[in-house]
Amino acid sequence: MTYLSYSAFPTANGGGNPAGVVLDASAMDAHEMLALASDLGYSETAFLRPIGEREYSIRYFSPQAEVDFCGHATVAASVALAEDRYGAGDLLLRSNVGEIPVEVVDGPHGPQATLTTVTPDTTALEVLSELLELLGWDEGDLDPSLPYGAAFGGLWHPILWAASRERLAELEYDFEGLKDLMLRKGWGTVSLLFRESPTFIHSRNAFPVGGVIEDPATGAAAAALGGFLRTHDLLPADGQFTVLQGEDMGQPCLLAVDARGDAGVRVSGTARPISG
Repeated sequence: MTYLSYSAFPTANGGGNPAGVVLDASAMDAHEMLALASDLGYSETAFLRPIGEREYSIRYFSPQAEVDFCGHATVAASVALAEDRYGAGDLLLRSNVGEIPVEVVDGPHGPQATLTTVTPDTTALEVLSELLELLGWDEGDLDPSLPYGAAFGGLWHPILWAASRERLAELEYDFEGLKDLMLRKGWGTVSLLFRESPTFIHSRNAFPVGGVIEDPATGAAAAALGGFLRTHDLLPADGQFTVLQGEDMGQPCLLAVDARGDAGVRVSGTARPISG
């Protein structure tokens, strides 16, 4: 099966989160998709099936299981479609969680994709003590000025704010225990955050359910965060902010988030082909 490899959400100086892309997976079943995703070893691989002009169904697989939504693989797939077939313009992707409109424009560093998620949601985090224990955190590690909770932008993610950037830089947790909790709660990743300013947020996303310690860039989590900040009236005046993720892994990624309005959250970024 022919596949492409792209690095999504890179900075101007490199980084990014690798994703596999299969532009026409019409002949593949779920077992074959999972097998390829496992062979590639990326946190997610996107599998597209054409429905109509600029319209596709899309499925995402980690090396271990199907994932209902993945932001960085959506950006990678959209840029791949732009470069291989369509150029700039609008796309409609139909995912397990609903329709994902994408706008692709020509940017200074190649195509830039902006996805719009399904309508976000938030809820209380009822397992805070258990989550903190598995992370090796205590309540003193949390920023008392910011709320914690769980947020949805295609997948559910707990939202925790570190009291300092130094605390965020330390990530050593109970891998199997956190994986079990995430499977029980249906979480995509665990979003650990530090708010440098209202417009600039540092993020780390624990991802044991995907078989890795953390994900370098998580568009679904960035979208969920946008909805969470909207709900708690913590957005900047223009509703836009930037997430820097993957820095502590040596894979810095920039995600631009626009949470204006009351519908889906927009997440933007570029993607670059991975050679070799």
